[in-house]
Amino acid sequence: MEVHGKNGLGASELFDHEAAVLQRYARAARDGEAGLCVPVDYDPALLEFIPEEILAKDYGCGNPSRYARAGETVLDLGSGSGKACYILARIVGPAGKVIGVDFNPAMLELARKYRRDVGDRLGYHNVEFRRARIQDLRTDLELVDRYLASHPVRSVEDLARLEEYEARIRREQPLVSDDSIDLVVSNCVLNLVRPEDKKRLFAEMYRVLRRGGRAVISDIVSDEPVPPEMMGDAELWSGCVSGALVEEDFLRAFEEAGFYGIRVEELGSQPYRTVEGIEFRSITVSAHKGKEGPCIERNQAVIYRGPWKQVVDDDGHVLPRGTRIAVCEKTYELYSRPPYEGQFILVPPRLEVPREQAATFDCSRDRRRDPRETKGLDYKVTKFAGSLCGPQSNCCT
Repeated sequence: MEVHGKNGLGASELFDHEAAVLQRYARAARDGEAGLCVPVDYDPALLEFIPEEILAKDYGCGNPSRYARAGETVLDLGSGSGKACYILARIVGPAGKVIGVDFNPAMLELARKYRRDVGDRLGYHNVEFRRARIQDLRTDLELVDRYLASHPVRSVEDLARLEEYEARIRREQPLVSDDSIDLVVSNCVLNLVRPEDKKRLFAEMYRVLRRGGRAVISDIVSDEPVPPEMMGDAELWSGCVSGALVEEDFLRAFEEAGFYGIRVEELGSQPYRTVEGIEFRSITVSAHKGKEGPCIERNQAVIYRGPWKQVVDDDGHVLPRGTRIAVCEKTYELYSRPPYEGQFILVPPRLEVPREQAATFDCSRDRRRDPRETKGLDYKVTKFAGSLCGPQSNCCT
């Protein structure tokens, strides 16, 4: 069925999402657009050195930059005017690095306009801006532009040569390399990506992160599925409304890309927009990369502290409260770090199993870890603890 939006564009399959977003944000970079964002509080000290034009033409719905740490390499997807990149530049410091990626030439021009000035004010230069679609972080579109300037496409043969060139630069000169980023952030941009490209977008975030890296994404989600006629509305789409995923689908996209430890950091109490009864609100989600690798048996166990009766992790491990559960070395280490740190009591073996002697962990085994497995079957020690009474206590008298 053909579905038409208010602006006269055709059905969702004919609606050019990319063109609508390009046009609207090019206009916003030039003239500004009030109401194209959710008000967010920032530390005023982080904004002092950012030019007013950048602040006035920034659009977003959250503040993922506050999750960055000194010394990190951070990638900002859909960097727009560059505001978040310049905030991040100060947070990560001279030992860190910030890469902003945007598809819109007008926004890139605005962000780059002040790059030298901001760096001079900071006393160091650690920000750069690159052009790409955020769902394709291998293809450097400025290289493609330069190629086309000298090799215009006038025939099928020219098109084949262009495709060959693109494949080569993706392979030999990827815009963002595999496993090169500590933190991926984005602020109200993922919803603007075409529906058919969203799965690839999450996969790209995962690809570029280092093992142990994380993504912190602020975006807009809906509380109900968005109907086709609303998805075919260019104004709603480019206004960060009808491209939003349903809340649970947004989280599931992280899971399907391979992330673990996924957490809703913030969910707006008030909708950003309500359209035909569907509420659209801001969300910030954090997710981690790094559960790949072999499962090694080193006789380690974990005990879930509570308060829930039991929990299930992203690999399906069921962890009842207060029960010693056998885990492989990889899971044991994951539970010792954020976002799980502090939720489990870690039980190491009495005698460490050397890694080179460790067997493969049996994932089909009884999940409960008998204390004898960690202590050893020949452990026969008998001893009494010293006095349990504290200084100046008379509990034992």
